[in-house]
Amino acid sequence: MGEAPKVTIASHEGRLGVLTPGMGAVSTTFIAGVLAARRGIAKPIGSLTQMGTIRLGKRTDDNVPLINEMVALPGLDDLVFGGWDIFEDNAYEAAKNAGVLENELLDQVKDEMSTIKPMAAVFDKTYVKKLDGTNVKSGGSKWDHAQMLMEDITRFKEENNCARLVMVWCGSTEIFLEPGPVHASIEAFEKGLKNDDPGIAPSMIYAYAAAKMGIPYANGAPNLSGDFQAFYDLAKETRTPLCGKDFKTGQTLMKTILAPGFKARMLGLDGWFSTNILGNRDGEVLDDPESFRTKEESKLGVLEHILQPDKYPDLYKDMYHKVRINYYPPRGDNKEGWDSIDIFGWLGYKMHIKIDFLCRDSILAAPLVLDLALFLDLAKRAGFSGIQEWLSFYFKSPTTAPGLYPEHDLFIQHMKLKNTLRYMAGKDEITHLGADYYDYYQ
Repeated sequence: MGEAPKVTIASHEGRLGVLTPGMGAVSTTFIAGVLAARRGIAKPIGSLTQMGTIRLGKRTDDNVPLINEMVALPGLDDLVFGGWDIFEDNAYEAAKNAGVLENELLDQVKDEMSTIKPMAAVFDKTYVKKLDGTNVKSGGSKWDHAQMLMEDITRFKEENNCARLVMVWCGSTEIFLEPGPVHASIEAFEKGLKNDDPGIAPSMIYAYAAAKMGIPYANGAPNLSGDFQAFYDLAKETRTPLCGKDFKTGQTLMKTILAPGFKARMLGLDGWFSTNILGNRDGEVLDDPESFRTKEESKLGVLEHILQPDKYPDLYKDMYHKVRINYYPPRGDNKEGWDSIDIFGWLGYKMHIKIDFLCRDSILAAPLVLDLALFLDLAKRAGFSGIQEWLSFYFKSPTTAPGLYPEHDLFIQHMKLKNTLRYMAGKDEITHLGADYYDYYQ
């Protein structure tokens, strides 16, 4: 143990600016949670960077430090918050409107949250049909809007005395788009920006601005955003870490926990029917069929990749997978996910599982924003760039190298994440073989 470090990691000293396009329920829940944890009002539950441990060496060594003790991460006091939104509400007002957190907690961080005001957003109703706001950038081409964003970023960094920045998309789901010629190269994309190409959605302009400035970028929605060749090439050119897409919360989180268990036990699956009701801004946006298709594509790929029906045809070849999302305003941010799962076991005998998950979507997403901000900053300081597949743990539809299928199994993702951290720290990676505890291989 204790090898010489394989990776040189730059200092984490100084303030880290966390920029969030979209300052709605997820973003403000994240900000309020960090401020509350700073004051000792509440615990940052759900965050690996704050509460997770990591085993080093053998089980018998009992060497299990906190993750943030093994790798140098900024402290919560070092974080500064900023972002963009189509509504002018400051972070406190936006959090009150979102209705995720109780007033008793919000009022304790009101003074700090009230000072966080959104910058005017790059927005086009064509791509998010159910929303409309006045705090938007006007005039000029998409290229001009990208320059405006970079000016915003430069000003934010200077005014807040930040040493480094990261960007995490927390905005709404855009309509379904597929990569086209405009996404094939940096040159084509920049030409498309200047020509207002309809294949370039607002989230792509944010991603471009971040990568152009070397700012790590995570996509928390199922938008195409930065999931195309031009963005990969730009990130490589500017040495920028990137990851995505679509925060793994609620129903898909449950699928990536349960499906690996079915496969591990060689239990068959006839069908998995999923429906959701939610009433927040996300639910309203997804009430539009084109935005829903973007989310549907993200959610449907999970079972296929985990269960591998081509390799286990007797168990999964004919499985039926259906996903529904319904906008129901009374539910607010407290999404309810129903799953009806038909499995079969020994001799083909049928069994049935029902799940009713009454979850709080933004409560599950907020710690992911924190972890992604800190881990992306770590990746940047470690000299990593391009797709950070070790952060797949946090996403429904993980971005991978072109031609490489994504790993969806939560437990494999978790092992990959921790082994990457061990590698960064110059520690032995853990295989869990365990043969060295016994003599029957000797």
